Amino acid sequence: MFTTILGIPAHPLLVHFAVVFVPLLIGVAVVYTLWPAARSRLDWALALLAVVAPFAAWFARISGLNFKQRLIDRKLTSPQNLVKIAQHQSFGTKTLWWTVALAVVALAMLYYDHFVRRGARFSDPVWLVGTVVTIVLGAIAGYYVFRTGDTGAHIVWSGF
Repeated sequence: MFTTILGIPAHPLLVHFAVVFVPLLIGVAVVYTLWPAARSRLDWALALLAVVAPFAAWFARISGLNFKQRLIDRKLTSPQNLVKIAQHQSFGTKTLWWTVALAVVALAMLYYDHFVRRGARFSDPVWLVGTVVTIVLGAIAGYYVFRTGDTGAHIVWSGF
């Protein structure tokens, strides 16, 4: 599963979904919490991204594990590159979990705004804490999606 797509390794293709959807989730979640007037226009996008982004990160991770195994089985990589791949894999795993955490908080904020306190503002302590948590999780997820992509690009473009 998630090994190849039309004969091409799936990982280089599937990572693009994570590269697009994780930052979109970060941006929409932060805007949703900070800009009350935009919430009614962003609620469906936030709900959709909170589901899609973690799956995109998961697909990238699973396809990456398969790609690594394919390289090992076909003896297409060196021990030095396996160290770099392990670091890339570690960043990818962290990207997945921080994205899941952000998605859960984003859905909780969406639920809170729609069903508990419609039009929540920063004067609401729950909303204020949720906003801070959303921003922090977004920053961490953004860092890890960048580091994952950066280490992967260095592996590919450094003569891998």
